[in-house]
Amino acid sequence: MTQRQEQKQEQKQRRSGRGQEPRTRRQRQWAAEQIPDQTGRVFVVTGANSGLGLATTRAVARRGAHVVLAVRDEDKGRRAVAGITAEHPGASLEVQRLDLADLDSVRTFADVVRTAHPRLDVLVNNAGVMAPPRSLSAQGHESQFASNHLGHFALTGLLLDLLTPGIDPVVVTVSSANHRKARLFFDDLTGERHYSPMGYYNQSKLANAVFGHALHRRLGEAGSPVRSVLAHPGYTATGLQTDGPVGPVKLLFGHLLTPLAQDPDRGALPQLYAATDPSVAGGEFIGPDGMAELRGGPTRVELSAGAADAATGNRLWELSERATGVRYVFPTPA
Repeated sequence: MTQRQEQKQEQKQRRSGRGQEPRTRRQRQWAAEQIPDQTGRVFVVTGANSGLGLATTRAVARRGAHVVLAVRDEDKGRRAVAGITAEHPGASLEVQRLDLADLDSVRTFADVVRTAHPRLDVLVNNAGVMAPPRSLSAQGHESQFASNHLGHFALTGLLLDLLTPGIDPVVVTVSSANHRKARLFFDDLTGERHYSPMGYYNQSKLANAVFGHALHRRLGEAGSPVRSVLAHPGYTATGLQTDGPVGPVKLLFGHLLTPLAQDPDRGALPQLYAATDPSVAGGEFIGPDGMAELRGGPTRVELSAGAADAATGNRLWELSERATGVRYVFPTPA
């Protein structure tokens, strides 16, 4: 049997378990130790040097995956690799620079990955910034919309053809429960008139949710084997709440409420489940099963009606293609 035939057989076996009931006792108790063997799969994880990205990288590397750590600061990425390999000497890891707020950096990163890897299996769109003072990206976009949404939209489009031949390929886009209280400021995307740090953070998380669902719909229409899945971590203590926010937001989320937060290893479970469990179908949204989805084990949760609205998805998609210059091509399997 050729290597490609073996990959196809493994992909079929992974898919055979999909479509189970959304809430079961087994799923509520799911832990990183239940991640299936990931040997042979290639992951790209954005923001992989800290927080949820580091926890995700560590967990799948331990199960045999090769992980490309997509990081803005390569020194921090190398320190993350050193920490993982100290615990797991056989871990297969590489560090590549990616600044999601700069579309030139996104294109360079995609070119580097394309040169090094003939295929990818999992893309985890994890990195993000939260509630900073208003600033604009190199291309003139509001920084949170640029980093959290536009950069990931462009990255996914540029890598999609590498995912198509992958082993049970999946794109996991990390959103937030906050997407349910957000709206898209189509008439003021840069925040020039009425910028609010949390309002524009919530907008970026809604954009993640709209994008993930719209991508699922378009992949399905094209008959692509790639799945698009959404996840959110609940309330998790990471640098997201302390490195970007200022003033009351930093005080509230970075200090006063941190005793209520779960740690990154626990917070990463929904995106790990989305990326590795064969029962997860395209279009599903995975989050914590606890009260108000703040913490707990991974389970299927509800996407807001606004995020699933096709007209909104099409409008954001067209805007994102214009803003990034990346036009998606949906290849089908050979």
